[in-house]
Amino acid sequence: MSELLIRAQELQALLHEPDIIIFDVRHDLHQHRLGRQQYLQAHIPGAYFLDNEAELVGEKTGTNGRHPLPDLAVFSQLMQQYGLKPDTPIVVYDASQAHMAARTWWLLRWAGFERVRILDGGWQAWLAAGGVTDTQLALPPVPRTRKPGMPEPKQPTVTASQILAQLAQPRWTLVDARAEPRYRGEMEPIDPVAGHIPGALNRPTAFNLQEDGCFKQPQQLRAEFEQLLGNIPAEQVVHYCGSGITACHNLFAMELAGLSGSVLYPGSWSEWITDASRPRATAQR
Repeated sequence: MSELLIRAQELQALLHEPDIIIFDVRHDLHQHRLGRQQYLQAHIPGAYFLDNEAELVGEKTGTNGRHPLPDLAVFSQLMQQYGLKPDTPIVVYDASQAHMAARTWWLLRWAGFERVRILDGGWQAWLAAGGVTDTQLALPPVPRTRKPGMPEPKQPTVTASQILAQLAQPRWTLVDARAEPRYRGEMEPIDPVAGHIPGALNRPTAFNLQEDGCFKQPQQLRAEFEQLLGNIPAEQVVHYCGSGITACHNLFAMELAGLSGSVLYPGSWSEWITDASRPRATAQR
């Protein structure tokens, strides 16, 4: 049994366990209301819906990217509403090839929740396995309360200024999770500027998946990342994408491959380009 993934059949067997928490994080970056609509139409019984644009991001300033991290204390308080403890078993799923699920997995790990698994293949795999569905809205069982103290982040991140300061003599290897045309600067459907951070490698998230939308086997992922990175240790790898969401997919895939310890640049390209003095590159490295 994987500590990072759970199959639909396995989740079916655990569905009525009293301590398991399931989060539905379906979302469309272009249609922000679609995920909630899909949840209300049908979802895994007992699953709670988390809204990527309202609950899983922080305040946007115009210079911190399209999906800045939420305030850690606020996010932790939100999770307390669901009765989460550090050892609570949690399952997250989406319908977008685990992009949103991987982001939520990372956020939960960042907040100190260790037992988080992604439903492999997501909503589509659940339906294909004959999983039962429900339309009843599941509400948080515990009123939100403010606990004193500031929680400490349990996952590392880097900032734009830290990346900029080391570009001349890199201490980190950057991995860009976006599709190759966006990385090369040939097109940019979301952000106002195309290209990538100089020196970054490219690993589109589609490379992490099989044709059925499930993750590749760990040994295959490990071989592919080692081919990309050579002898660079995971601790020196920084993941980014357009806004810090799909970057978590590569980070998760490395963890699945046994390459633990890589780092997220949360602001990603959408933050990087807000300062014209930061260098940009186009074409393949």
